[in-house]
Amino acid sequence: MEIIHISAECYPVAKAGGLGDVVGALPKYQTKGGHFAKVVMPMYETKFLHNNEFDVDFKGSTNMGDFYFDYTIIKERTNKLGFDLYLVDIKGLLDTEKIYGYDNDTERFTAFQIAVLHWMNHWQHNPDVVHCHDHHTALIPFMMQQCFAFRDKLGGVPTVLTIHNAQYQGWMGWEKNHYLPAYDSWKGGLLEWGNTINPLACGVKCAWKVTTVSWSYLEELRWNSNGLEQLFEYEKGKCVGILNGIDNEVWNPKDDTYLEHHFTSRTVASGKQKNKEELCEQFGLDATKPLIVFIGRLVGEKAADILPESIMASIYAMQGSVSFLILGSGDPHVEWQLNSMNDHFPGYYHAVIGYNEALSHKMYAGADFLLMPSRVEPCGLNQMYAMRYGTVPMVRSTGGLKDTVKDMGEWEGFGIRFNHASVGDVHHSVGRAINIYADTRQLLWMRRYMMNIDHSWEAAVDNYINVYNEFK
Repeated sequence: MEIIHISAECYPVAKAGGLGDVVGALPKYQTKGGHFAKVVMPMYETKFLHNNEFDVDFKGSTNMGDFYFDYTIIKERTNKLGFDLYLVDIKGLLDTEKIYGYDNDTERFTAFQIAVLHWMNHWQHNPDVVHCHDHHTALIPFMMQQCFAFRDKLGGVPTVLTIHNAQYQGWMGWEKNHYLPAYDSWKGGLLEWGNTINPLACGVKCAWKVTTVSWSYLEELRWNSNGLEQLFEYEKGKCVGILNGIDNEVWNPKDDTYLEHHFTSRTVASGKQKNKEELCEQFGLDATKPLIVFIGRLVGEKAADILPESIMASIYAMQGSVSFLILGSGDPHVEWQLNSMNDHFPGYYHAVIGYNEALSHKMYAGADFLLMPSRVEPCGLNQMYAMRYGTVPMVRSTGGLKDTVKDMGEWEGFGIRFNHASVGDVHHSVGRAINIYADTRQLLWMRRYMMNIDHSWEAAVDNYINVYNEFK
């Protein structure tokens, strides 16, 4: 079948988080499975854009309310990602260096969605499924079914909305209702939630099927979804939890191009030690101590705000018997706190503020433990990357972390789980990590066991295809 993925992110084109990783991998494995998966996303000013060749596929003109604009659809020429990649160019709106964070994000992503549907309206055929990802594309099911300009051709095309993070919903005031192509006014209730236009809520109402990125996150949305709890309870009949996979071709310590020292589950002890020594030398840390790392966005939902106090408490209480390495960016105050600690704990701690793909791979390979104290974690990919590299995950029991990590106190447990995003729970977990690090025999078993867990995309692809097949 032909599957059109529409997304704001796709690795390696442009990525801000797990959404980019999923959209960069799922279509590739769907294509390998014999389907025709395509990705459509905005054309940002990225290295990928300038380092690759594209052909113009379509040029069109349309409008967003009283704003008329030209757009161009370009297609990556060599199929280097394993699927067809289309970028939507709207001068002055989408040609930005960053994906998000602009005052006109509402206008940017609304115009993007309108342009995509205007283009699809010119096709000589219809795809089998239109698969939308998060609120940036969640108005598409509504516009396909209700807007006069699109419904005759596209109204019968099945739509799927995958929710990667329900905390962000794309709210826009009713004064921007005129941005959308004309529709029957009595259908306006499909757009509304909480007295405002809520794209994510609209997508949940209008998509034929809604998926979330883990089983537990689907359940959590019915009692913790930033105001949409009643909606998820009401629409639970069409919602499905499908655990994300990871791209084993990208995340493989056996041949990871970012690593100098490769290893397998059989050579994990020596391989990780070599990577750890290299990492510790780079940042002035002691390679004989357990190394705990944090990799991710420094924001509240990741509980990054508790990192400074948790790390300081652990270093003092454990009398310097553990090291910490941080990689991330986000909240300016948290960045400042973590960065300022570099001078106070030399030899025990180091923070790198920013995003660095190469360093993240080296940290997964060289670390002993990965800390994820997330308040919200719909699926989480970092813990799966860590397991693939034999790094023990230390996670809060929420969402996908709960579904993928079994505590070492359970039968065949290989990780460390805790219940609260608090300094106390993190501190206690650090103590558990130090104890297991000293038990080299048990640690080796945990590393080998988790490295052989199958978190590949193949199983997830089958689950998505099963969802699509329900439309036949």
